[in-house]
Amino acid sequence: MSSQNLFTALRAAFPADLDQVAIETADGPGAPLRYSWRDLERASAMIANLLTSLELPAASRIAVQVDKSVEALMLYLAVLRAGHVYLPLNSGYQAAEVEYFVGNAEPAVVVCAGANFGWVSKIAFLAGTKHVYTLDDDRSGTLLDRAAFQPDTHVPAPRSASDLAAILYTSGTTGRSKGAMLTHGNLLSNARVLKDYWGWKAGDVLIHALPVFHVHGLFVASHGALLGGSRMIWFSRFDARAVAARLPEATVFMGVPTLYVRLLAEPGLTREACRHMRLFISGSAPLLIETFNAFRERSGHTILERYGMSETVMLTSNPYRPESARRGGTVGLPLPGVGVRAHDGQGRPLPAGEIGNIQVQGPNVFIGYWRMPEKTAEEFTADGWFKTGDVGRIDADGFVTIVGRSKDLIISGGYNVYPAEIESVINELPGVAESAVVGVPHGDFGEAVVAVVVPRAGATVDGAAIAAQLRTRIANFKVPKQVFVVPELPRNAMGKVQKNLLREQYRALFSR
Repeated sequence: MSSQNLFTALRAAFPADLDQVAIETADGPGAPLRYSWRDLERASAMIANLLTSLELPAASRIAVQVDKSVEALMLYLAVLRAGHVYLPLNSGYQAAEVEYFVGNAEPAVVVCAGANFGWVSKIAFLAGTKHVYTLDDDRSGTLLDRAAFQPDTHVPAPRSASDLAAILYTSGTTGRSKGAMLTHGNLLSNARVLKDYWGWKAGDVLIHALPVFHVHGLFVASHGALLGGSRMIWFSRFDARAVAARLPEATVFMGVPTLYVRLLAEPGLTREACRHMRLFISGSAPLLIETFNAFRERSGHTILERYGMSETVMLTSNPYRPESARRGGTVGLPLPGVGVRAHDGQGRPLPAGEIGNIQVQGPNVFIGYWRMPEKTAEEFTADGWFKTGDVGRIDADGFVTIVGRSKDLIISGGYNVYPAEIESVINELPGVAESAVVGVPHGDFGEAVVAVVVPRAGATVDGAAIAAQLRTRIANFKVPKQVFVVPELPRNAMGKVQKNLLREQYRALFSR
């Protein structure tokens, strides 16, 4: 059987002329720096040779907690190339979190930012990790120092589609974080489907302004550009004004909804700036319909919203063509080869349009949670479908709409309340920028509905007035018992609202 190493497939898509620019940095130390395809080939070979020289056990985990840099991407490619397992960690994680991940994954190698070497190396060595390197965003660190002595050619390790390529720890808002195990086949099948579905072609230029410790930036964006042989304009962090200034050179942009909201605040976002753009993609959190409409009005482009998760990479997407077929508020249709269905609480299929538990299957679906066989078994149905934990509906045309997480479902007085439904009504009220609805303990109702509302800039909104307006629009059991007005909602690095923090904050509201 031929090797299914993901690196080999990505490498095969590099352009014939390896001296073309592959990545240009837009910010950070020394910018602009230009890296050719040959640089990616040679540097990933040298780092892969360094890993091979350590004589690690087969499929060792390589844990990486560094700032975003092109060298971090090279390290990812090198880990695939050497046949090991890449384990990206959010650069914001603190000692207790890193201690858990290192203890759970038992990596053979840890790579961290130079400033964190003291505490990270202590955690790693205590856990039995033998090799700790540093890598900084200014092309310095012991990883590159050691790799510099290695040969710049390397034969990729043969791997089968079922071999492990990466472990991604889920955010763990309920209980311990779980390590989703993704294979070379999971990642490659999804990358190839998206290349065709989103029309990647020669001459594309991607603005890469997402973190590289997450599915969206590391897999969806990077794999798309690499498999398309496409140049990347590389931002170490998102800056709306700087990104808007580079749009005339680009054809593809991927962002989370927050980034689109920030772009809309920039005068530089114009139809003229977007004249060469082919595709704006949004994901990782729900896109407000108001943002969807405002962006189309300003830029002349309709954002393509899609849906995926750490365990599955991408599952659905709005149509690429015609652009007019994209539907705001939905995450589109199942991707080719992916199955999506909605079931009730008893595992029965639901008719079109009814809200239920979203379950999925396909070659992109992970093989389970690292060292958690019971949890893995729990999360799959008897007929092999993965329970996403998301709640949604599938309409008669097959378009999927996500209305929330099953753990966000509020059961108040015996009635099911879906936060996304109430949020969509609140968000349409005058003066409201966005909202989050959560359930908190209540002596009489079991759970009470609470809304947290962020006003638009310059607007004043009143919690009691919002509740009064809602009573005229939705059933009484759905109306929040209390509405709080706050300057902003708590979010994680990917822009998702952290409802667990809101539930905790208002937990004692109705306690006697």
